[in-house]
Amino acid sequence: MSDVLDTAWVEEPDAATTARIRGLLLAARAVDGRPEVDPGGPLPPELRGGPHLLGEAGGELVGYAHLDTRGDAFGRWVGELVVHPEHRRAGHGTALASALVTRAGGTELRVWAHGDHPGAARLAARTGFSRARELLVMRVATEGARWPEPTPPPGITLRTFRPDRDERAVVEVNARAFSWHPEQGRMSVADVRAAEAESWFDPAGFFLAEDAEGRVVGFHWTKVHPANPARFGGRPVGEVYVVGVDPAARGGGLGKALTLAGLRYLRDRGLGQVILYVEGDNAPAITVYTRLGFTRYEVDVQYAR
Repeated sequence: MSDVLDTAWVEEPDAATTARIRGLLLAARAVDGRPEVDPGGPLPPELRGGPHLLGEAGGELVGYAHLDTRGDAFGRWVGELVVHPEHRRAGHGTALASALVTRAGGTELRVWAHGDHPGAARLAARTGFSRARELLVMRVATEGARWPEPTPPPGITLRTFRPDRDERAVVEVNARAFSWHPEQGRMSVADVRAAEAESWFDPAGFFLAEDAEGRVVGFHWTKVHPANPARFGGRPVGEVYVVGVDPAARGGGLGKALTLAGLRYLRDRGLGQVILYVEGDNAPAITVYTRLGFTRYEVDVQYAR
């Protein structure tokens, strides 16, 4: 029962606590395919900063939650919640969710459910959350894909990212392109530099579009995920990580050109499949990606209270 779960908030986990959290996340990843966590590295970016909630039973870490108190672009706090696969259906998820609600107080709270598991829907209903947002995961096989050479609009050229030179320009375009987005719109120069330090970062797969005056007006940031036994057939997969186009440069096919540049790059790296994340209510983007061969694979849900 949930009353055997001892919970404690930790503001800054030490190395030993971080290792325990990582172990729980890896156990969940082996079953669920999520979260993306480096066995020997830091916690995933979405779990850095903000307080950490540890749930112990019998001296073992069986549950974990994180609360991003920086908030999304609209000031809502965002939580993540994981229960060890061997300790599920014991009320621990309810106890962790209730603790998140208490900690948030009167601040609007949203919690992610990755994979839209029926158990997450039941937990949400028990704890007063309602379905507020869907994030689709779409996938395409690269073999046989007919992706032509990208053709940018007149006066626009494509090049690759230059570390220590292009961060500010990318952030400024991103802010204009994603002013409506809860997470992407708040990307900072520090976030870009932090990503550059990650093992997956590759400037050769980061495409920028420049106008005739040398201004960056769009970008396509690709990413490569290592093999995950519980997802995508256990093979490495490329990702259309972020495609951003300055609103003033839309309507001429720049977004498609940038997308094609990244897709062809990922295919040429020998990756057999490419994924992307897109808002479930973004019908125009879904239509574009469907025409490029993408089909729905998974859905992540954000529940709100």
